[in-house]
Amino acid sequence: MASVGKIARRTFLIGSAAIAGGVAFGAWAINRPVDSPLTAQAGTVPLNPFVVIDAGGVTIVTPRAEMGQGVHTTLAALAAEELDLAWEEVRVMHAPPPAAAYYNSAMMGSALPFKEYDMSAFQHALADQVSKVNRVMGLQITGGSTSMKDGFDRLRRAGASARETLKAAAADRLGVDVAELRTAAGAVIAPDGTAIPYTDLAEAAARLDPVQDEPRPSGDWRFLGKTMPRLDMVPKVTGTAEFAVDVRLPGMRFASLRMNPHLGAPMRGFDAGAAETLPGVEKVVDLGGGVAVVASNTWLAMQAARAVEIDWAPAPYPESSEEIFAAIEKSFLGSPNSTLRDDGDVSAEVAGGTEIAAEYRVPFLAHATMEPMTAAALYEDGRLHLWAGNQAPTVTRDRCAEALGIDPGAVEVTTTLMGGGFGRRGEFDFAVYAARLAREMEGTPVQLTWSREEDMTHDFYRPAAIGRYRGVVKDGSAVTLAGAVAGPSVTKGAMKRLTGMDAMGPDKVHVEGAFDQPYAIPNYRIEGYLTDLDMPIGFWRSVGNSVNAFMHDCFLDEMAHAAGADPLAFRLELMRGAHAPSAGTLEAVAEMSGWSGTPPEGTGRGVAFAWSFGTPVAQVVEVAREERGIRIARAWIAADPGLVLDPGNFEAQLVGGMVYGLSAAAFEEITFDGGRVVQQNFPDYEALRLHTAPETEVQLLQSNPHMGGAGEPGTPPAMPALANALYDLTGKRARELPLSKSFDLLV
Repeated sequence: MASVGKIARRTFLIGSAAIAGGVAFGAWAINRPVDSPLTAQAGTVPLNPFVVIDAGGVTIVTPRAEMGQGVHTTLAALAAEELDLAWEEVRVMHAPPPAAAYYNSAMMGSALPFKEYDMSAFQHALADQVSKVNRVMGLQITGGSTSMKDGFDRLRRAGASARETLKAAAADRLGVDVAELRTAAGAVIAPDGTAIPYTDLAEAAARLDPVQDEPRPSGDWRFLGKTMPRLDMVPKVTGTAEFAVDVRLPGMRFASLRMNPHLGAPMRGFDAGAAETLPGVEKVVDLGGGVAVVASNTWLAMQAARAVEIDWAPAPYPESSEEIFAAIEKSFLGSPNSTLRDDGDVSAEVAGGTEIAAEYRVPFLAHATMEPMTAAALYEDGRLHLWAGNQAPTVTRDRCAEALGIDPGAVEVTTTLMGGGFGRRGEFDFAVYAARLAREMEGTPVQLTWSREEDMTHDFYRPAAIGRYRGVVKDGSAVTLAGAVAGPSVTKGAMKRLTGMDAMGPDKVHVEGAFDQPYAIPNYRIEGYLTDLDMPIGFWRSVGNSVNAFMHDCFLDEMAHAAGADPLAFRLELMRGAHAPSAGTLEAVAEMSGWSGTPPEGTGRGVAFAWSFGTPVAQVVEVAREERGIRIARAWIAADPGLVLDPGNFEAQLVGGMVYGLSAAAFEEITFDGGRVVQQNFPDYEALRLHTAPETEVQLLQSNPHMGGAGEPGTPPAMPALANALYDLTGKRARELPLSKSFDLLV
């Protein structure tokens, strides 16, 4: 098992000087170089962001946040592959200090309003250039299932550069041609077989200009393409892994908060008298929209926060779920924000065709991470040190600096491991609260942990939405599909919060999962209508695809039945001429599941497909009627991400994404009453458990010409696959989530 090596973050200083003691290498395949944010300190001399050599060996810097998705294992493998390290020698530094050098080079391009499965070479090149905006903006973000797309070339080139520069240093020492040297097990091998460890060559290599080299072909890979031992597994199993809730500092105090349940509204006033009399309570701090209580332990802080009497201002949005959905429905009366797909003429008469129509509704959803929002902070001498599991460290740093009125350079962010993120930890509110509290406790470290109730009440929710679909089938196939989706915009609010810029143009995220699906339907239109609600809306795993895949694919299923066609064959016929890799996933899942159109007695099967984040995914879900209720019994997943760097990890991500989607489809919703969120904890927000999760088989294909994502594509098709299976079992079509409202699902 590989070990996790740590290099103290305080030893990594901003700059570009190189002095003796160690060496770091990297190569940039971007338009202009970005300076390394790391300088020599305490025996290390990083020359570039990704690979550091010191007296202890090689440390690979993995700049994406680890939240259970296995990202730093695969990122480390990319560089280790080129460095010829033994896997047990691999050390990683998880989530280095915020820096523009660690910008996400793949994320912004996905915002372009193209159908990704049908992008031309020019459009792919344009997306690559647009993604470099993140470098200019310094956006170090983990999200959008982009970590491997971002790191695939950069980390391999970093490793290749390190290897070749070390060989050049060895060639100078030995007086031989570099071509006579090879590398293995963390050493340069001389012509006579003598091994010179990288650590012995570091200082000499630091004095050389880095040598660039092309990454090795896949035929030479030792790690990539194989399931590698997770670098975070042993620390997590042994309890030595550090999450934000684990941070302990000398003299630390503990805090919890209580914010206005009317989201975004201020606090009119409060009386902390009863809370302040509790033993161990040290301070009650006014945070504007609520209070934080500082105490000797977290549990006491949570209890004391509940004891504070507070006068809340009312909500700035409609107070009930019914009123909110009425506002969403009203959006259809306006003009569409987008019509990103408009093929043929959806209004044309189709002689002999059968027309069908349906309306779908999906609720708000919480992220419900197992680790609630938590951050620790220390403010002293005008500087802030923050420990937080976060998906956007440069944004977190800048917003904390802004809140305290200090320079971003005076903020040091340590990104810990995360007990789930799903987009929620891409926000910065919990970190800013901790920073503000730390200033009130100057010189004393304080850990701010949200109660589960506060966490669920103050999420940035996946928006609710309404979808209206109309279609025409004829001769067993689809002739027309017209869809319109209305709801609050994720992009509008998040763009302003995270970048300070207003979203412009058509909102692709709002209609993704509908306009960009690979179906050759002659008359095909998708429109998006935005609802202006003053509510906290954010990125939720698979974002707009989680809304639209349910509506779009369920409607395709209804069209198939109206056409008298097998649901899987119906989709496959429309897909074969549009995108072969996508069709391949349907063919694979049909073979895996033994799809015949006639499931075993007492069971129902549903098929669904969704293209999202560059990866086509087809799923079949089987449900079974039991005495205690309907069980989600089995599932089959076929996906084609183009290139699978770690099969075991990719499979785990697909299964996890599917379970996340099935949980939402079956049980989860956030509702409002009196302007407040009704659901407060997991008894109100049920999820799949071990005994209710399906047995699952996964098949990974690699015919897609471009690399796709892993973390999110498993979620969107899970929702319609379950709904379609329940229809197959019961003959009842549910068009609203969660499905537990319509079916007796096993809990």
